[in-house]
Amino acid sequence: MVAPRYAEAAEIIRNAQAMIITAGAGMGVDSGLPDFRGDQGFWNAYPMYERLGLSFVQAANPQHFEDDPYFGWGFYGHRTNLYRNTIPHHGFKMLQEWIDEFGLDHFIVTSNVDGQFQKAGFSEDRIVEVHGSIHHLQCTVPCRTTIWSNDASYDIDETNMRSADIPYCPHCQRVARPNILMFGDYSWISRRTAIQEENFDDFLHLNAANKLVIIELGAGTSIPTIRNLSNQLGQKQQATVIRINPREPQIKAPHFSFAGGAIEILEQIQNTF
Repeated sequence: MVAPRYAEAAEIIRNAQAMIITAGAGMGVDSGLPDFRGDQGFWNAYPMYERLGLSFVQAANPQHFEDDPYFGWGFYGHRTNLYRNTIPHHGFKMLQEWIDEFGLDHFIVTSNVDGQFQKAGFSEDRIVEVHGSIHHLQCTVPCRTTIWSNDASYDIDETNMRSADIPYCPHCQRVARPNILMFGDYSWISRRTAIQEENFDDFLHLNAANKLVIIELGAGTSIPTIRNLSNQLGQKQQATVIRINPREPQIKAPHFSFAGGAIEILEQIQNTF
């Protein structure tokens, strides 16, 4: 059995000039957040939807905000409350400490909509949220391309997953929805994410000749947006990917593959510095 290459990964991080953190749903598991892996994983987190016979794809359908917004906000209001109350796990702090200790330029690209990187103290202008953020709202129509902060409160009846309250567009007074890219979504306003992506492109341009370390955390293959990005970045000269995933860690050399959760593997690497 080959021993995990923690010390070698630590050396790559120590000698890097810039770090890119790519994160999927698995990044939040150590904070107690569900990753909705398959219908059964979704129903374990939300047994009320199993009783209703709805999958994650069906629950996360933007049409609910048109047909029955109190039901649509049952799911997203519940998630808003959950993410507001969740404390980012220690892995976020370890990454920040490495960035500071080794003087690394850095950027985060995540498919998560939970805002946990901002909550952990990472700068807003150093993050790409490829699927948007639950902490921002937009008009359901939309009547314009404006988005605004999700400051609404949500009282959820978990017996039927309906919210007692729903937010409204301040411009046209129609129902508001999260600024999140959902399944079968033709109304998502991508402007905020597009600006984030422009910032990331600028970062890549500035670091084109630098040694890059890409630390991928909890990005699976079912929706491979983040995983594909890590693979693409790993093809750059002087770039090394450190993939951390409990079930699907595979990646070809010279990159690093670690089977485990975020905190578990980051701590193992930390211990070798």
